[in-house]
This record gives sequence, C-alpha cells and structure tokens, in this order.
Amino acid sequence: MACSRPPSQCDPTTLPPGPPAGRWPLPFSRRRKEMSSNKEQRSAVFVILFALITILILYSSNSANEVFHYGSLRGRTRRPVNLKKWSFSSAYFPILGNKTLPSRCNQCVIITSSSHLLGTKLGPEIERAECTIRMNDAPTSGYSADVGNKTTFRVVAHSSVFRVLRKPQEFVNRTPETVFIFWGPPNKMQKPQGSLLRVIQRAGLMFPNMEAYAVSPARMQQFDDLFRGETGKDREKSHSWLSTGWFTMVIAVELCDHVHVYGMVPPDYCSQRPRLQRMPYHYYEPKGPDECVTYIQNEHSRKGNHHRFITEKKVFSSWAQLYGITFSHPSWT
Repeated sequence: MACSRPPSQCDPTTLPPGPPAGRWPLPFSRRRKEMSSNKEQRSAVFVILFALITILILYSSNSANEVFHYGSLRGRTRRPVNLKKWSFSSAYFPILGNKTLPSRCNQCVIITSSSHLLGTKLGPEIERAECTIRMNDAPTSGYSADVGNKTTFRVVAHSSVFRVLRKPQEFVNRTPETVFIFWGPPNKMQKPQGSLLRVIQRAGLMFPNMEAYAVSPARMQQFDDLFRGETGKDREKSHSWLSTGWFTMVIAVELCDHVHVYGMVPPDYCSQRPRLQRMPYHYYEPKGPDECVTYIQNEHSRKGNHHRFITEKKVFSSWAQLYGITFSHPSWT
C-alpha cells in the first residue's frame, strides 16, 4: 500500500527512535504518584533522623546533668560497707618476693601533698607517728621540717611510677623501710601482662630491699563499687578517675585503727576561700597549678576523665566519725 505522506516520513529508516525496550513512558498520572511517593519517603527519612537527633540531644543533656552535678552525696541507699572488715586475702599481691602486706597499725598519719603544710614545722610530730603514709612522688628532702621524713607506706598511682623510680635516692634508698603500694588499671598492673609491673620488678632487681605490692583487679573493682555506693555515681559512666587520695584513705582505714590526715582541705574550702589567695596544689611545686582551680575544674569538667576531689572529700567527711579519722592543718570534720 502506497504512503500518502512525503517520502522522508514514509521511509522507515528516518522514523524517530522509540524508547528502549521495556521503558515505555509511564502515564502522567502514574509518574505523579511515583514522584509523590518518593517525596513522602524522603520526608519520612527526614522525620526519623530529626527524631533520633532530638533523642540523642535530650539523652546527652540529661546524662550531663546526672553525671556532673556532684553537689551532694546520693549514695547510701543501704548501710555503708565497713571498710575495716574488707578481706586482705588476694587484695594486694606482692610484686617483689612472696611477702604479705602488713595488716595493722594503731595510729597512722596521712601526709598529703598540699602546700598547706608549708611553714607548719610539723616534721617532728609526724616523725613520732607509728605509721606514716605518703602519696605518689611527694618528696621529703628539703621539706622534712614541715612534712617529716619517715615513710611507712607510699601509695603510688600508675601515672607516677616512673617519677618515683627515676629518683631512687629520694624514694627508695632514703627510707628503705618504706612499703610501696601501686595502683592502676588491671591491664597495666596485673601480672604477667602488665608493662608497669615489669618496670617495678626490674627496679626490684637493683634494690633488693624494696618491698612493693599492687592492688589486685578484684580490689580495684571494690574501690569502684565503693565510690558508686557512697556517691550514687558510676565512676566510668561519670567520666571520673579515682584519685590517689581516695585509694590512700581507704587503705589507711583498712590498715589503721586511727587515722590523722595532715593538709587536706574540707569539701567547702574552695567556695569560702578569698579569691585573691593562691595556694599551690603541691607543696613541692610552688609555681604549679592553684589548688582550688584544680579542684573546681576537675569537679565540674564534662569532657575527658577527671578526679572528683570535692566529692571525695565529702565522702571522707562522712567517714570521719565512723572510722576515727581526724583532719588538721586545716582542721575539719
């Protein structure tokens, strides 16, 4: 049959190409439905994302308020644990040799690292104490008139191990009767994997009279549980590190019938101290950070891990009568 249109339009080779097989244009109404469906899907995804972000913001806000407001102690939902009844078995294992940690002193004194001790001339009084307990790398050389020299126990954090062992003439040979108690995360202190443990053991080869123990993982967990029980705060979730002062106080209560603490300020000290008064955080670092600035920054910091010094002191205050603890220079209960 002849074509009645122009030849160019009748030639099948000149017809415009159609859509690929299987992709014929959809009816307009159907395309509108699919476009509308895509918009609805994108809107639903946006709403879900917005809801998730809102929930995360609210959760973070509530967590921050719960975690970092340390204004009062909210533990003590039950009768406090009696620290004097804590078992010594497997609590402190010997790093050097097979000795057992001495388990009892009648009268102990804790000499803090506070600059409040400078100028007190407490050295002779401290020397007369039955047992003396010091912390980390607080020296006595050059300060013995105020802080004494006798050291029965030295409680050392994992972060201070190298500072102590690098000065054996000050911390090992100066008072060879000293018993060292090292504390730290189990992965650093638990044998045989702990790297710091090997460092201490090597030091023991050079100083055969050195007596050293490490806090066991089980006892480390007890320290955490104690903090949560006394404060209502989970240490890890609240981004807190227990201070060496916390470990020292608990160990002193365990070891001693009576504890006298020199140089520790009360929990409300920084809120009452005159603003222009400056006290170095450590008596042996006169140009170091200010004591109250350090306490307040650690107490209220929300990022990273920090000591909750003021909260810990509130706990110590609640223990004073229970465990026979006294505080002086300054005096408080």
